[in-house]
This record gives sequence, structure tokens and C-alpha cells, in this order.
Amino acid sequence: MWFHDLFFSGAGTANAVMVIAVVSVVGLAFGELKFGPVHLGIAGPLFIGLALGHVGFKMNMDILGFARDFGLVLFVYAIGIRVGPGFFAAFRRDGALLNAFTFCIVAMGGLIAVGIHYVVGLPLEVVTGLFSGGTTNTPSMAAAQQMLTSLHATPDQVAVPGLAYAVSYPFGIIGILLTMGLIRMMFRIDVPAEAAAFAQSRVPSQPPSERMSIEVRCQAMEGVALPQIPGLRDVAMGVIVSRMMHDGSQHVAMPSDVFHVGDVVLANGPRPQLEKLRDILGIEAPVPLHEIDSPLASRDMLVTRNKIVGKHIADLHIRDLYGVTITRLNRSGIDLTPSPSVRLQFGDYISCVGEEVRLKQVEVIVGNQASALNHTQIIPIFIGIMLGVVLGSIPIYIPGVPVPLALGLAGGPVVVAIILSRIGSIGSLRWSMPPDTIDTVRELGISLFMACVGIYAGKTFVATVMNGDGLLWMVCATLITFIPIMLVALVARAVFKVNYLTLCGVLAGSMTDPPALAFANGINPSQAQATSYAAVYPLTMCLRIVTPQIILALLWAMR
Repeated sequence: MWFHDLFFSGAGTANAVMVIAVVSVVGLAFGELKFGPVHLGIAGPLFIGLALGHVGFKMNMDILGFARDFGLVLFVYAIGIRVGPGFFAAFRRDGALLNAFTFCIVAMGGLIAVGIHYVVGLPLEVVTGLFSGGTTNTPSMAAAQQMLTSLHATPDQVAVPGLAYAVSYPFGIIGILLTMGLIRMMFRIDVPAEAAAFAQSRVPSQPPSERMSIEVRCQAMEGVALPQIPGLRDVAMGVIVSRMMHDGSQHVAMPSDVFHVGDVVLANGPRPQLEKLRDILGIEAPVPLHEIDSPLASRDMLVTRNKIVGKHIADLHIRDLYGVTITRLNRSGIDLTPSPSVRLQFGDYISCVGEEVRLKQVEVIVGNQASALNHTQIIPIFIGIMLGVVLGSIPIYIPGVPVPLALGLAGGPVVVAIILSRIGSIGSLRWSMPPDTIDTVRELGISLFMACVGIYAGKTFVATVMNGDGLLWMVCATLITFIPIMLVALVARAVFKVNYLTLCGVLAGSMTDPPALAFANGINPSQAQATSYAAVYPLTMCLRIVTPQIILALLWAMR
């Protein structure tokens, strides 16, 4: 029957599309159900996939593998684009500590796996599969199988890590989610307060930009040119003089202007620096200059024209050509000093002062099209994915390890996305994406990935669990997962006072676990989780790939 074949035939594109769609729809709906304070969220498709795979839902294995891996690529690429602009600053701030936590988690998991081999007697091919599945890392499992092949293991032995991975994978996810919940309860975490604390920690120490009108009273300033004024020569002070009034007439402040006693200037910058400039020039004017009628106007503009993105403010010659001064620059909610050396980025807000007709001319140069913020360039997405796959495929040779390592489809795209989003744009190619687009790509990718993993594991999951050593494998996988992350989470929170949302990202990143990150993101709409996830992801991925290979290389001959 044709309708039956759409779900159970395991052949054809229509069958694959229907299975993925049904698992995703039902799984995402199931993930929204709350069980007390907990809901599965994006992990829903995994468990629905396990259930439907058990009752006979099938897919062509080649199509399943492609959909799973392509979904993973979309997810990690979107994560990299999201966290890239703040990744390097975050790593410099606390990346060393966070990566030390993940190193401890991976090392403890490996030691527990070796201990299980010797104490419980499970074969190495089993414990390496449990290590990979219990830490939800597919490249780790693939690395273990490659190592077994290089060690001349039998085909049946090479297949064992995949089965152990399928059994332990769900418990790897559950262990992370359980740890997040337990830490929240044990320390009585106020999640909104943690989100606010993270946001505050990311605010730069420089105070916001203000305006001050200053009347020149200092006789020493008589006849001094604007660029020679002490305090304005130092660009680092962050003060911009935008207007000058001489003999009752206002004009845009130009480098050729000369100060006279009685002149009034309008300066923009941080309050402490404005007060220093005021003390140099004279006193604060009783009437703000911008409130006095004049031919000058102020206008906020949005940088949306690709031709000026990436250029220095000095390269535009706006003041020289149009008599317009850029007085403020706001990027992602943060005020920056619009010094000549600053490179403009797509989406920057700039405040300009000048005559109305001149401001309109500058507006044409800048773009100022709010609708452009919602437009997504598709070509850069595919270029980024291509570069990520290339990077992930480069073999990395480590002395003593017979099989070359690689970042793989999970590591390569996220590293490339972080770098490209940091660059911002190259020519007309803009690597950033609107937030709504990022969220859509991320959710589509993780839904594909989880649905395919569930379908693949569902066909053998129940039989493996209920027969033979399945239950023992589950217990061992739980130990490998839960003990390291719980111990590190307790130390990180109790001793180092790590922000809870940051800690959730570290836990998800230490397992390279997209569903756990999606779950953590659902706790609060903060960037803390994704930022810390990206900060620890590259090192964790390398450690996860290397660890099972080291275990097998060192212990296989001794078994």
C-alpha cells in the first residue's frame, strides 16, 4: 500500500521526507510539553524518533546520513555566526578557565571508561562506544571505529561502538539536562538575575556617550586651532567636537576652526572626558548649543550600504566633502568612539551633524535602509559551509596516533563561522545574518539532526536495552556522563562562582551536545550559553576525538 510505504519502506526520497517531517512535527510538539518545571524542548524529536524507529519507521541509510550530517552542519554554522562577534573577547576574558573545566570533564570521562573496562570487564570496543554516546559525540565514535580498523579488529568488533553509542546517547543528553536542573535547585539559582549579571559583565567599562556645551573662557585657548586643543589630540579620550558657535552663528566644527574666548562648542563623548575638556576650555554653557535655532541638524543613520562596510571612517571624508561630522557610533547597543580609524560594520548606527541638505547626501552614502537588516544573503551561507567542510576534512597528524584526526562536519563549520562573523564582510559578501534567520537555520538544522539520530537508533534500541548487557551498558554510560559533569559543575559554581547560564553552555559544550545547548537556550534568552559553548567547543571536539583513540592505542594489545 502506497501510504504504508511512505513511512515503512525505507526507500526513496518521499519516504525520507515524510519520516523526517513526522518525527520533527510530533517531536517538537512533544518537546513543548512540560513535566513539572522541565520540558524536553529540541530533544523531543530524538525520543519520538526512537519510538517511531522502534515500531518500524525506516529511511534509506544514505539519505539518513546526509540529512543528519547536513542538519548538524546547519546548526553549528548558525551557532558560530551567532557567537562569533563576541567569541574572541569572551575567550580572552574567561576562556582559559572554562576550557580547564571541559578538559577535566573529558579526562574524568575517559578515566571512568577505562575503570569500567577493568572493574566491570566490558570490552574496550564497548567502553569507547559508551564514552562517545554518553558524551553525545558522533565524531568520537567514528574515531573509535577507525582506530579499531587500524588495529585489525574484526568487523563485528568494529561495529560494536556504534551500537553502544546508540544505547548510551539518550542517557548522555538526560545526564546533562539533569545536571543543569540539579545545580539550579541546589544553589537556588535566580535565572533572570544570572542573565542580567552576564549582560552587565559584557558592558564595556567606558561610560555611554553624552553631549555637553562648553563656553570658551580660558585665555590660553585664544587663537588655538581645534586639532591642537589638549584632550582632543588624544583620540583615546573619545571626545568629538561637532558644532561651534562664533559671534552667534553656528557651524559644523572643522579642523581649520580657531578658538576664541566667548565661543561655544558642542562636544560628544563619555562624561568624565567631557568634564576634563570643560576644565581645559572654560565652563559648561548655560544653554545647550543643540537647543539653539540654527541651520544645523542632527540625524541618526543606519549603515546598510555594502560599499562602505569595512571602510575606515576617515576613508569616507564625510567632514571634508560634506561638512558633516559623525558624533556617535552605536554597535549592537554599545557606544563606540567614531574615531577616524574605526571600521564601519553593517548595522552600525551613526549620529551625524550638519546642514539638512548635506545630511541627505551623506544618508545616500551610508544607506540608512532599515529593511536591509531583514535581508539575508544566501551566497555567503553556502560559501561559509563549503569552507567549514574543507577545514573539517583536513587531516591532523599527532605523533603516536596511527589515524589522522580531523575537526569533522561538527568542528569545521563552527570554527569557520566564528572567523567569518568576526570579519563581518568581504566586499559585497556579508557574513552576518539577521537574528531571525540565524534562529531559523539553527532550529531547522538541529531538528533534522535529532530526528535522524532517533530513527537510526530506534530500530535496535529496545532490543539492545532489554537483552544481554544492555542494562549494564546504560548504567555504565550514565556513570561516564553524570559523574564528571556533576563534579565539575559543583566546583565551578561553588568555588569559582561561574554564572549559571555560562555554566550551562560549558556543560553542553563539554559534551559537544547541540540538544543540551538548545535546552540551555530555552532556560533564558541570553547569549551566555551560546558564547561559553562556542568558547569551549573547539578544544572539546579535539579532546573527544583523541581520547577514545588514545584508550584503544594504549590498551588494545593489553586486553
